[in-house]
Amino acid sequence: MNYMDYGYGTGHAGGIVMWIIVIAVAALLFYLAVNAPKGGGRYKGQEESALDILKKRYASGEISKEEFEEKKKDIL
Repeated sequence: MNYMDYGYGTGHAGGIVMWIIVIAVAALLFYLAVNAPKGGGRYKGQEESALDILKKRYASGEISKEEFEEKKKDIL
């Protein structure tokens, strides 16, 4: 007698499907680990410098030209 006689197994096809699922999950986890965002949740090329932020604030009118120049000197 084998385990299939008691309903405990799914045969060879079930074992193959199980291994395919295990390998797929492992591959997905590996992919997510390799491609995870780095540096505070931002993707490569999306890092914004302090000067970029300062320029945006000046362009939006949030700070005056004098404040922009003063803060720019502090940054650089």
